[in-house]
Amino acid sequence: MIIKDYNRQAAVEYARKWAFKRNPNYYNFDNLGGDCTNFASQCVYAGSGVMNYTPTFGWFYKSANDRTASWTGVEYFYNFLTGNKVGIGDGAGPFAEEVTADKIEVGDIIQLGRANGDFYHSPVVVGFSPNGVPLIAAHTYDAYGRAITSYTYERIRYIHILGVRQS
Repeated sequence: MIIKDYNRQAAVEYARKWAFKRNPNYYNFDNLGGDCTNFASQCVYAGSGVMNYTPTFGWFYKSANDRTASWTGVEYFYNFLTGNKVGIGDGAGPFAEEVTADKIEVGDIIQLGRANGDFYHSPVVVGFSPNGVPLIAAHTYDAYGRAITSYTYERIRYIHILGVRQS
């Protein structure tokens, strides 16, 4: 398995193109709990080009009925990205770590949560304001270039994508 760079610019370009519309190659989950993590996965896939087809614990999308929970579920997405190590599944696809705010870059993921620890939103970082505030793209409540500080949330975590494993 080789490790390649995550193409952050490709992820951002995908986010710019699809932030206010839906790619017909993917089901729109707006009315089934929200489309934010589906959109985040699409952006990460645009930057990685590799899915992980491990049943149950991988990260892939073939259709609305043939996908992993990690493609559309906030917590499952986090668990896949931060847990995608060789020896868990086949290790293919993007891998990441949770970091502090000062370590994120464009193409990374921010997740917003409630005080009880439930995370519910997965916007994609597409830039930074002049004073360093992350600007995001998201679905469900469509946005592009929106300051993360304009959201109301009790918890926040930052997911920095380290690279992509490819066989």
